[in-house]
Amino acid sequence: MAALSDKLADAYQNARPTYPIDWFTKLAARTGQHKLAWDVGTGNGQAAIGLAEYFEKVVATDINEAQLKRAVKHERISYNLTPTTMSEDQMVALVGGDNSVDLIVAAQAVHYFDLAPFYNVAKRVLRKEGGLIAVWVYNGLVISPEVDSIMKRLEDSTSPFRTPVMNLAFDGYKTLPFPFESIGMGSEGKPIMLDIPHKLSLKGFIGFLRSWQPAVKAKERGVELVTQDLINKFEEAWGDDDNDVKDIFYKAHMIVGKLSASDIERHRKRFETNCVVAKLKDSNNSVVIASVTAVAFAGLAAYCAYSARKNT
Repeated sequence: MAALSDKLADAYQNARPTYPIDWFTKLAARTGQHKLAWDVGTGNGQAAIGLAEYFEKVVATDINEAQLKRAVKHERISYNLTPTTMSEDQMVALVGGDNSVDLIVAAQAVHYFDLAPFYNVAKRVLRKEGGLIAVWVYNGLVISPEVDSIMKRLEDSTSPFRTPVMNLAFDGYKTLPFPFESIGMGSEGKPIMLDIPHKLSLKGFIGFLRSWQPAVKAKERGVELVTQDLINKFEEAWGDDDNDVKDIFYKAHMIVGKLSASDIERHRKRFETNCVVAKLKDSNNSVVIASVTAVAFAGLAAYCAYSARKNT
């Protein structure tokens, strides 16, 4: 995602919708535990706030410092800047370790990621029993026939400036690789469609357009798509009262998955190669000690201890 200036970051925060709480209710109901959630690409924390209602701890990460500075504070949320120079092991350790996360959420974000390394990290940190990953995107909004027709022409004009990953969003994640097993809430190539209700003023709408990634990308290449002439057309289509707040909705697309049996088996074998189990006996009972011989992640250590007990 292109880094936003302070001004555009403010516009981004003001114009973006609040995700429906029932999304988080349904996702939390499907996870095995509620100890830790990871909101990756958190932006200003819109999804993290929803997760904090259901999980004991939320780790929220982003590469954009300007947005993190505006993130909504919450006692259960820790916000973390994650530069692209971080290694896989560093990211795993920051999030909570192998086999530690109950729910991963990437809201309006995963299409900007380098997918292969992200999915590697996700498969490592996701809890092998009961862990879920959910990704969603909203790729359009419905305001009124007059405004929507102008918006459609603007969307078409962004085509030369859209990157392949931005087109993943425009396609509603229908072409997004998603190497996880479906739980009945969308699947690779078949996201479920949802609506996000929102209230938006003309000022908020113009702020949305100016912080909209295709428009930002075009401006970086010297082309201003959100011109004053275009703004005048939107103002005319909006109606007589510029302060009128309209009930609108964003069109959203979601996919939710879990680790496949083959992924779980592959990670089990990887973990076991890093576990050294010693069995000590005394006159009263057996004691099993498990130690981690590789990187000492808490999640990995817990797995080793569990494996040791199981094999006793």
